[in-house]
Amino acid sequence: MPRAHANGIEIEYEAFGDPNAAPLLLVMGLGAQMLSWDESFCEQLAARGFYVIRFDNRDSGLSTKMEEAGEPDVMAALAGHGKPAYSLDDLADDAIGLLDALGIGAAHIVGASMGGFIVQLMAINHADRVISLTSIMSGPGGHDTVGPLPEGAEVLTRVAPETRDGRIEHGVWIRRVLNGSGPFDEAEELRRTTRAVDRSYYPPGTGRQLVAVFAAHSRLERLAQVKVPTLVIHGIDDPLVPVENGRRVAAAVPGARLLEFEGMGHNMPERFWPQILDAIVDTARKANVLQPG
Repeated sequence: MPRAHANGIEIEYEAFGDPNAAPLLLVMGLGAQMLSWDESFCEQLAARGFYVIRFDNRDSGLSTKMEEAGEPDVMAALAGHGKPAYSLDDLADDAIGLLDALGIGAAHIVGASMGGFIVQLMAINHADRVISLTSIMSGPGGHDTVGPLPEGAEVLTRVAPETRDGRIEHGVWIRRVLNGSGPFDEAEELRRTTRAVDRSYYPPGTGRQLVAVFAAHSRLERLAQVKVPTLVIHGIDDPLVPVENGRRVAAAVPGARLLEFEGMGHNMPERFWPQILDAIVDTARKANVLQPG
């Protein structure tokens, strides 16, 4: 896959569709690699009229790992005394830097979980670079965040085993906990987890990202500045970022549409893709930039 030099780091990315189509940037969440944006999901977006770009955030996947920052002190961050190696604003700047490297002036942006935090900041800090905004299973940050349920909190604190098999088993456990009340495809989740672990397994990077999340201030007031068409998607059964977080974001952005799914947890099950894809396209149409047939 190609790499781009952006914001002082190397970013691994992959593109789908016609480079002359409307650009759409997918931003993934905490510790997750761009693989979490399923290839089929990306291809279906491309078929609907977008030039789709997915990438690894710093400290995840095959992008630059910030090893010089040292081991993160997650417990201190949990106690409110974290010393982040970088901020969520830096991650937003990374995404803008990737657009720069690709020669893209402005894009539709879609972020999931921590990626939702990032795209919100892109829309706040770089308003001229954003055409439309979609925030999925995300929240407002800081003191306006509604905290996870106990099982969601355990996902952030339980340490994975040291062996490959143990790491894969741990990853499948996380996916099961975050699944919500819908069906859980054990074999498919095992395949996805195995692929991610074998491509890149880097807990210090996840820890540094988590410290940045805990150190972030609320974006709620600043979200009122967002003027682009905005879509907020959330699962009603999300144990990690409870649905009230999405409702707060949607209420804060003028004219935002809120789309909630019964049975969806902190994930994006394939059974909901048609509605999600339609909603992303509808949001893009409101910007009068993309007019797919």
